[in-house]
Formats: sequence, C-alpha cells, structure tokens
Amino acid sequence: MKIAIACDHGGLALKEAVCKWLSENGYEVVNYGTDSAASCDYPDFGVKAAEAVASGACDFGIVVCTTGIGISIAANKVRGVRCALCSEPLSAKMTRLHNNANVLAMGGGMIGVNMGLEIVRTFLETPFSEEGKHIRRIDKIGEIEKKYMK
Repeated sequence: MKIAIACDHGGLALKEAVCKWLSENGYEVVNYGTDSAASCDYPDFGVKAAEAVASGACDFGIVVCTTGIGISIAANKVRGVRCALCSEPLSAKMTRLHNNANVLAMGGGMIGVNMGLEIVRTFLETPFSEEGKHIRRIDKIGEIEKKYMK
C-alpha cells in the first residue's frame, strides 16, 4: 500500500516518526515534504499529498501541521479527498468506517508520537463499512464537490 505523507515545520517530528513506522510495517511511503524545521506554509505540502491520493497515485494520505487544522482544510480543497483530523484512535476508526476518509490529518503539537502512531495504525487497518447509508452520504458529499469545486 502506498501512502502519501506531508507536513509543515510544526508536524515534522511526528511525520518523521510516522514515516519510519510505515516503512517498518511494509508500507511504501511517498514523502511530499517538508524535511526541514524552517518555517513554511502547510498548504504547499498538504496539497501535494492530497493530489497524490485524489489522482490514485497513492492509496491514502497522511498530513501533519502543528494543530492539524490548517493542513486538513487545505487537503479538503482537492476534489475527491475526504480528509479527517483525528486526535485519538476512535475518530480514526469511525472516519474510515463511516466516511471512507482517504487522508488523515494530525496535529504534531497536539498529540505525542505514540498516540500518533496508534491513530495511523487504526486509520490504515480499518476498512470502509460499505453500508448503504454511508455510501449514500459520501455520494452526497461528492455532489457538493461537483456543485462548489469548479
């Protein structure tokens, strides 16, 4: 499974730990940066990971900034991306089960590495439920995208 990953300076430490964990657990990692602690702008990196997921080049994406908020907003501007900001494993599980989220956002300044890795594991190991009501709701999100994302 191929995972797109990106961060800004505030998410660098968590991104590096996640990259290591992913590689050690058999995932192929595509790193879209940043790889520096110098101040930078999260949209520049988050959009690259989101585009990789939306295009099908990567199966899932993981994006990290200090809070996870800004980079999740940026990722969600890419048509076809359903990015969920998670700060604990239950949200990661539920967004995969119910929303078929394809990009995970986390806040490197909000959670520690151990929690972050558990969130990533849960997100990647939880399948979409395929329940009709959830498919219907995701389809409605797609209709909203068509209407507003020209």
